[in-house]
Amino acid sequence: MGRSVVCRPPTLRSCRPGQGGLKTPRPATPVARDAGDVAELAAGAPDLHELCARQSVCRACDRLVEWREKVAVQRRRAFADERYWGRPVAGWGDERPRILIVGLAPAAHGGNRTGRIFTGDRSGDWLFASLHRVGLAARPTSVHAGDGQRLIGARMAATVRCAPPDNKPTPLERTTCLPWLAREVEQVAPSVRCVVCLGGFAWQGVWPALKQAGYAVPRPRPKFGHGAEAELVPPPSAARRDPVLLLGCYHPSQQNTFTGRVTEDMLDAVFVRARDHH
Repeated sequence: MGRSVVCRPPTLRSCRPGQGGLKTPRPATPVARDAGDVAELAAGAPDLHELCARQSVCRACDRLVEWREKVAVQRRRAFADERYWGRPVAGWGDERPRILIVGLAPAAHGGNRTGRIFTGDRSGDWLFASLHRVGLAARPTSVHAGDGQRLIGARMAATVRCAPPDNKPTPLERTTCLPWLAREVEQVAPSVRCVVCLGGFAWQGVWPALKQAGYAVPRPRPKFGHGAEAELVPPPSAARRDPVLLLGCYHPSQQNTFTGRVTEDMLDAVFVRARDHH
């Protein structure tokens, strides 16, 4: 393995992607090496900082570990001189968010490179521009973890924390990673008023996480679509019973934006709806 790969266990108390750059890792962070470890370490994380630290060193899925580290060594020509993150990408943003934005997984040369979800790829260009226009992001662009970007009343996470080959995690990989998302959903539940799912895979992946986190979810599950809505009853830990809004949004992928399936106005409308929901 090349010397440039950064894959030593960090603690995100001092090494939080998107909060000042990537710093020296702390070897004491416990490492999940199988699905059982993921479930145990996620459930036992006392706060978001420790949960993110544990996510960021997970090695539970051999195929994903091999791929993310291979990409970090081989790199894309445009980023040949950059030091890739090459690890799982933890959730980031407001620690008491009103809006939780959920995607599928980090991009191989986006989040896997920068250490922050949706940062450094074309999808993120569209996403952060929209969030900035509606007042949910401090800057209209997001290019690397120390660029000063900040989410305002919002938090981002993914159903799978490692970049998967061909952007397609297997069902087993999604199931193995589920406790990380479920625990994050549970920890931010007291403040969250709206959950936005970017794409059909995120829509599918968030339902079991919501249920595991204690939300009462509708049956049957509503179908995904751009602008699709569902109401969720928060878990008892949220100490309130007013419904949480779940919103579907087409993913701002290059294919969707190039073909016009997603436009700036469409993205803005979803995030305005999320922002204004009380």
